[in-house]
Amino acid sequence: MMSAALKRIIKSGWRDFKRNNGLSVATIFIMVMTISLVTSLFLSQKTFNFLIVSLEDKVDMAVYFTEEPTNEEILTIQAELFHLPEVKKLEYISKEEALAKFTERHAGEEVIMESLAEVGGNPLLSSINIKAWEASQYAAISAFLDTASFNDLIAKVDYSQKKPVIERLFSLTSNINTTGIVLSIILALVAVLIAFNTVRIAIYNSKEEIETMRLVGASDWFIRGPFMVQGIISGLWAVLITFLIFSAAVYFLSPKVAIIVPGLNLSSFFFSNFLVILLLQLAAGVGLGVIASWLAVRKHLII
Repeated sequence: MMSAALKRIIKSGWRDFKRNNGLSVATIFIMVMTISLVTSLFLSQKTFNFLIVSLEDKVDMAVYFTEEPTNEEILTIQAELFHLPEVKKLEYISKEEALAKFTERHAGEEVIMESLAEVGGNPLLSSINIKAWEASQYAAISAFLDTASFNDLIAKVDYSQKKPVIERLFSLTSNINTTGIVLSIILALVAVLIAFNTVRIAIYNSKEEIETMRLVGASDWFIRGPFMVQGIISGLWAVLITFLIFSAAVYFLSPKVAIIVPGLNLSSFFFSNFLVILLLQLAAGVGLGVIASWLAVRKHLII
C-alpha cells in the first residue's frame, strides 16, 4: 500500500514537472549555475593550493651576516631558528657558495661580470635562507630576528623588500575563497527563489486537483509529495547536466592547464575524486530543490 502511494506521488510529481516545463527549465538552469560554482570552488581549491605551495617554495627570507660566522656560530644560529615553530627549512650559504651561484646565474652578462672583476675579491655576504610553513609567518620570524642573541652579526634581513609579495601571497587564497562563497550564496538564493515560484505556480495550477483530493480524503503527504518530488527532479537534472559538463571540460582543458601550471593534473584529481564531487553536487542540487519545494508547500499549500 505504501509502495503504491509512493509510486503515485512520484508519477504525479513527474507529470507536474513536465507540465510546468518553462519554469522547470529556468529552475534547472539556475541550479546548474549554482552547482557549477560550488564544483568550481572545490576544484579551484586544489588548483590554488597547488599554486600557493609552488609560490611558497619560491618565497623565502634571507639573513645576511656582517662577516663569515664560525662553525660554532652557524650551529648556534640554526639551533635558535629551528626552535621557532614557524620555520620549515634553513639553508646556510657561505660567501664562496654565494659567489659561485652569482657567477653561474650571470655567466652570460658581460657588464655584471666585468663589474665583479673590477671590485676584486668576494664582495658578497654569507647568509641563511629561511623558509616558513606559511607566508603569514615571515613577519613573526622577522620580529624574532630583531631581538635574537646573534643580532649583532646580522648585516641585513631582506624581509622588508619581499614583504609586499609575501602579503599578497597570504591574502590571495582568502580573497578568492570569500568571493566564491559570496557568489555561491547569491546563486543559491536565486535558485531557491525560482524553484519556490515554480512550486507555487504548480500549486496554483493544480488547485482543482488538490480540492478533489481533499474531498476524497487524501493524506497531507499524498497532496504535498508531488511538489517535493518536482524539486528533487529539478535538482537531479541539474546535477546530471553539471557533472557531464564538468567531466567534458576537465578532460579537454586539463592538458592546457598543465602547460600553464606544470605539475598540476586537474583531470586526474577530478576523476579520482568524482564520488566526492558527485555527492557534493547532489547535496547542492537536490538540497536546493527540496528546501525550495518545502518552503513553497509550507507557505502556499495549507492543509
